[in-house]
Amino acid sequence: MKSKGCGLTLALVRDLREHRVPASAEELAGFETDVLAGFVLARASAGLAGSTIRNDTGHLGLIRGWSGRPLREMQPADADAYFGRVLRDARPSTRTGRAAALTVYFQFLELRHKIEICNLTGRVAECPLDEMNRPRASAGPQLRVPPAGEEIERLFSGWREELATCRKFAPAARNYAAARLEADVGVRVHEVRMLDLDDVRWELGRFGKLNVRHGMGSRRKGPKPRLVPLISGADRGLRWFIEDVWGQFDGGHDRPGAPLFPSERKCQDGSCSRATADVFRRSLAEAAGRHLPAWAGRLTPHVLRHFCASRLCQSGMSLFAIQELPGHSWTGTTARYVHVHGTHVEDAWVAGQQRAAGRWKGLAP
Repeated sequence: MKSKGCGLTLALVRDLREHRVPASAEELAGFETDVLAGFVLARASAGLAGSTIRNDTGHLGLIRGWSGRPLREMQPADADAYFGRVLRDARPSTRTGRAAALTVYFQFLELRHKIEICNLTGRVAECPLDEMNRPRASAGPQLRVPPAGEEIERLFSGWREELATCRKFAPAARNYAAARLEADVGVRVHEVRMLDLDDVRWELGRFGKLNVRHGMGSRRKGPKPRLVPLISGADRGLRWFIEDVWGQFDGGHDRPGAPLFPSERKCQDGSCSRATADVFRRSLAEAAGRHLPAWAGRLTPHVLRHFCASRLCQSGMSLFAIQELPGHSWTGTTARYVHVHGTHVEDAWVAGQQRAAGRWKGLAP
């Protein structure tokens, strides 16, 4: 009797599938739009930066435009053709970025809409990328050897002197202070723009600390907050900017959420919005063209992160201590940021030999 009831249940399921009314083209198009909107909202809920979400949706849009049909219908053969032919000669970062966006989108489909997609289309949504066709990152990371310390000081010295005669002092001083902070403590340009005035915690540590709430997490896992000590003179630079410059943008020092690096543009309530990362990148490139022409077109905020790690290593700080500043999960990543100049290796070897000779001094017959 039990098996007969089981058979009736299975027959009922088959009947429901056979009589399911297919969704119309309009319903499927609306469903695709709603799913993408839900994906964006879910990633924002996870705390991902707006730029990361826009990059992912941009990647998805390009893949969708190539395929000419909804992404949920992509099969492994489609991914083979796209990444194997269309993106064959693209930069490794483009290939891996697009693959990561596609993978996380299908994770969203499988977690949130798998049954609904099956009911609407009769298909099972499965990621078209697997271990056989998933694009791999380049074998070796891009080498970014930063300028020497003397060059960086020449850049900031020239930049600082021109502040006295520039046409718009406040924006120029803001851009200078942001670049100086990137070089001093190795924060990312996006982390800089997302800092609030309240994130400068003068009461913490010996020099004060930055509460970096929007640190970049690995593998699109959302923000990874950290506290960054204001060493290397970063405390003095920030005090100067906050006390002498910040008030020229906005007088509301006590306003919650006031950006540390404001824009000249105002919000609807009259407060200042945030300066964009592109503003900081462009100002650094222009300053390098004026004061460090040998690095014109090559000096970026990310190169300043490499400079920060290299300088701290040369001053004797361990990799484990340096790792906390740029927010790396692995010391191996920090090691790739460290570059030495001139005779640093030779000097370290000579110093080691001298220490060894000192330990053996007096023991030899």
